[in-house]
Amino acid sequence: MIVGALALFIILSGFSGLRTFSYTMLDASDPDIKITATQGKSFLMTNTFSKVLDADASVAIYSKVIEERVFLKYNNKEVIAFIKGVDSNFNKITQIDAVLDMGTWLDDRYLNTAVIGNGISYKLSLGVLNFGKPLEIYVPKPGVQFMTASNAFSNVNVQIVGTYSGTEDFANKYVFVNSLVARELLGFEANQITALELKLVNDADADAVAKQLQKELGTAYQVKTKAQLNALYYKVINTENFVSYLIFTLIVIIALFNVIGAIIMMIIEKKSNLKTLFNLGVTIKEIKRIFVLQGFLLTFFGMLIGLSIGVVLVFLQQAFGWFKIVGEMPYPIEFRFSNLFIVIFTITILGFLASTIAGSRISKEFIDQ
Repeated sequence: MIVGALALFIILSGFSGLRTFSYTMLDASDPDIKITATQGKSFLMTNTFSKVLDADASVAIYSKVIEERVFLKYNNKEVIAFIKGVDSNFNKITQIDAVLDMGTWLDDRYLNTAVIGNGISYKLSLGVLNFGKPLEIYVPKPGVQFMTASNAFSNVNVQIVGTYSGTEDFANKYVFVNSLVARELLGFEANQITALELKLVNDADADAVAKQLQKELGTAYQVKTKAQLNALYYKVINTENFVSYLIFTLIVIIALFNVIGAIIMMIIEKKSNLKTLFNLGVTIKEIKRIFVLQGFLLTFFGMLIGLSIGVVLVFLQQAFGWFKIVGEMPYPIEFRFSNLFIVIFTITILGFLASTIAGSRISKEFIDQ
């Protein structure tokens, strides 16, 4: 029971840490709320739209974004990615600064600069401040009926000033540039954008704010929270956590068979004593209660010892990071009272059931044999 409780608590704490770590990585790639057009790729940022956002006290700040699939070329290497034109508010919306692993973020004073994911950097063999040759960005021109090599694409050349890391999809997806560069490349109007990304105040309920904004903006726009933007990712993390809980609960159940066996052996060994108690007037129900309580206490104290060891190990891992994922990166683990209560509830209920099953062997016929 000590080992079962310890293993169950460590696994739940590990998945809690992994979930928090994963969500932290999503903080760098996705805003609290994202607004896009229901039909078409872009929409106009009108004064009415701005008033709706400015009037909502839950919205701390927002950023206008221009996003489109593009063709990247550097030397003889090519890759498909997305250009993301951002304004000066963008790095306040997400924690993109925290995942920059080389160079700096965009500076409004230098327009033809870009920040790329390290996945794109690896594919193109492109580093920071490669002044010998710029990164070429191409996008098809809209409305061109007769395409030739000279008129089929709009293009812009940029110098790389930084690279960022993150999830595999995120690190292989974006080239961040100034919104003015993206607008010129795509031929957008001054107030034309593809999305609005919002950061909420700390205590705001994202789901409630999204519903309210959806109601005010109407069906012409889609308003999605970070959880909705990454619904599959969240589902996978939560499913893995639940499956791991079931697997280690099964291990605890197997351990409880030992408890059942030990109690049954004790009942058989103490058969003569039970007969004496029965003849003295102790009822079968009261005799059963003795062994149920004994089995429950055996399970309960084993669980307490296992949890005590588990809590100490969790805090030691947080303090010293003995176990690593890769290199010097410690495995993320997180202490949560909810995990503690889950283990206590699970083992307490299963321990009581195991003790009851073992105690059910006692009957008048068994004692009289």
